[in-house]
This record gives sequence, C-alpha cells and structure tokens, in this order.
Amino acid sequence: MNTTNMALDSNRQPHIHIIGLGVAEKASLDADATAVLAKADLVIAHPRQLATVAHLPRAEHCQSMALPKLSQLQDLLAPYADKTVVVLASGDPLYFGIGRWFRQHYALQQLCFYPAVSSLQAACHRLGLALQDVTVVSLHGRSVKTLARYLRQQRRLLILTDQHSQPRVLAQACYDAGFDQSVISVCENLGYQDERVRQFQLAQLLDHDYTFMPLHVSFVEVLGPGGVLPEAAGIDDAAFITGAEPGKGMISKREVRLASLAYMQPAAADVIWDIGAGCGGVAVELALSQPRASIYAVEQHPERLQYLAANQEKFGVVDNLHIIAGRAPEVLPQLPMPNKVFIGGSDGELANLLNTLWSLLPPHGLIVATAVLESTQQCLQHFAQQLSEQQVQSLELSIKRGLLKDDQLRYQAKLPVAIFQFTKI
Repeated sequence: MNTTNMALDSNRQPHIHIIGLGVAEKASLDADATAVLAKADLVIAHPRQLATVAHLPRAEHCQSMALPKLSQLQDLLAPYADKTVVVLASGDPLYFGIGRWFRQHYALQQLCFYPAVSSLQAACHRLGLALQDVTVVSLHGRSVKTLARYLRQQRRLLILTDQHSQPRVLAQACYDAGFDQSVISVCENLGYQDERVRQFQLAQLLDHDYTFMPLHVSFVEVLGPGGVLPEAAGIDDAAFITGAEPGKGMISKREVRLASLAYMQPAAADVIWDIGAGCGGVAVELALSQPRASIYAVEQHPERLQYLAANQEKFGVVDNLHIIAGRAPEVLPQLPMPNKVFIGGSDGELANLLNTLWSLLPPHGLIVATAVLESTQQCLQHFAQQLSEQQVQSLELSIKRGLLKDDQLRYQAKLPVAIFQFTKI
C-alpha cells in the first residue's frame, strides 16, 4: 500500500484512491495501484485515461464515469461512501493535478495517492532542464493575461496551457512585454508514439500558423530587453495607465508605494482591502509581491475604475486582484473579512472607516493609511493616540526628485506624505 499515507494511521481504510497515470500511451502502474484498480467499484476517468489502463484487470461489477464538474463531484460520490473509488489522473495527481482538490475537500484518512511522472517532469527531461531551475505556470482554465506577471528577464517558464493559451498566444505576450528574442519549445503528446518536441523563435510563431496537438507543454525562455513590465517592486509611475500624462493621475507615487508595501508585509493567504484604490498603484504592487494573497481594490469613480482594470490586465494580476466598484463602507459587507487594510482615499469617511475597520480586524491585523492633507493627518494622529506605543508606526516622506534640464540637475520637492501603520494586538 502507499506507505507515506498509511504511516499516518495504520488502521485507516481510505476509500478514494487517486492514481497517477504518468505520461504514457499504456500506463505502467505499480502493484498497489494495479490491485486497487482491480477491485474498484467506481472508476472516474476521461475516456483517454481509461484507454491507458485497458490492459489492466478490472472487476466485473466496476462502474465508470467521466469526471464531472468539481462542484458536483462530492454529491456524486456520496452514495459510494462505503465503496472503493478510483480516480485516474494524468501525470502526477499532486502536481498541478486533481489531487489538490481532493485534499481540500476530504480528510486525509479517506484518501490514498499514487504518484507518477508528470508531463512537466517529462518535458524537463526531453529538454535537459533541471526542474528546480524553471518556474511552473498553469494557464489551464486561467486567463492568459496572468502570464504577464511571470515575464521577467532570463526567466525559464514551463507552462501548462489550454485552447486559449496556444504557443502563438504565448509568443504574442512575450513580444508585447518587450521580450522579442524569447525562444519557445513545445512538447506534444509526451509518452505517446507520435510524441514531438519542436523549438521556435518568436518570429516563427508570430508569422506562421502552426498546428499543435491538444496535449502539450510549452517551455518559454524569456529573452530580450523587456522594460515594459516591472522586474521588482517600485514600479515607475509612468508605467501605470491613469488617463493623464505619464507619471501623473490618481496613483500613489513610487516612494510612497514602497514604504506602504514595507508596512503592509503582504503574506500568503492574506486578505487585503485597498480602500480608495484610485488607478491601482498600491493594489497592483500588493498583488505582484504576493501571488497567494487576495487583494480587493475598492473604488467608486467610474473613470478610475476603468484605469484600475487596465492596470490589472497590464501587470498580469487578474487572478488575485479583485476590483470592487462602490463606496466604502457601504460595499465592505460583501467582501471576505480582511486581516490587512490599506486606505489610500476615504472620501471624507476616514474617522468612521478607521473605527469600522478596526472592529473587523482579527488579532495581529493591521491598517496602513497615507495622508497628504493636514485634516487627514490629524484624523490619523487622533486614532493613533487611542492605541498603545507598540501598535503604532509612522513616518513622513519628504521627497525631492531630480530632473536634468539644460545640463543641470534640479530637484523638485513633492508634497510630504505621512504614512501610518496600526497593528491590532
């Protein structure tokens, strides 16, 4: 049996078995997986997956069904609670596979996993790549706009794709981001007799209409000057779409964003509200810095919402940045509860917002707020005075930016910005 799982509880009897098929036209299962498949009451698999195990024994009473929508799967499995259920999974079920879903919805004692080589591992072996040297990106069922957040100089991207993220689409994304020298390798039907591996320069994919087999993995070596997308935190103000001249408009300035990001310390699984998000300067930085955090950008002005959405797409944060059209605090009850909040604008509701948000935050939650106007600073100072010394950090940024004009470097002062961090103990 699967010794890794069974070591947790030697008496448990898992009834859902998720078997990895690897990458082969004819699956080669170990003795444990073969045995459980032979006694299964129900096998859930795509017809192509069933074909890979057609040579293996199955019980006469065994039923089979195609994988339904995941939202329906638990209900469909309910009548089989005392039966042996086998789920066939392409590649490795716990590496960008169905195994993750089962682990999220069932207790470990109900499950048993059988590992196998994934298509991503197989592609690395075909291309002579060390798996730890590549970044794996799944665009399967996701917007191809997500790719923008991964396009960085000298990156090596191994990409799971679907019909919306074919190699030509990947090539166009690289070209649009300024990486016009990128090279894309496409590994098709890995493990099958008609397996094929081809390498393309960007121009080849953009200038010709190639056909690819449905089962394929793409490897992108990101090459070229880039410069369209940021390489690190502290995005140039001029890179944001604001409807105004470059560097102007409703965004927090770079230095303020960097300091705010340091105060926010976005972490995996954080739920962060950005209230008064404007065109999305802080929200984009937060979403880029921590892909596993969920950022909710609240903005009520239609024009700013338009530019916020444009920046969301431009910087590829379409998966973890959520745009909420409306005014705080009215729209806040519809959002998941936050553990961190950034306040960039309050539309005159700051005092009310601070009290409301503070009551919602869990222990160790925090609020970060910025202020330019004296009245806003006074409101934040008054709130700070109600807290202990350990709960408040603050700084005032006075920035002068240099401008080279007529062979002379002249510094232009920006309005001072106060930044406050309040931590709930």
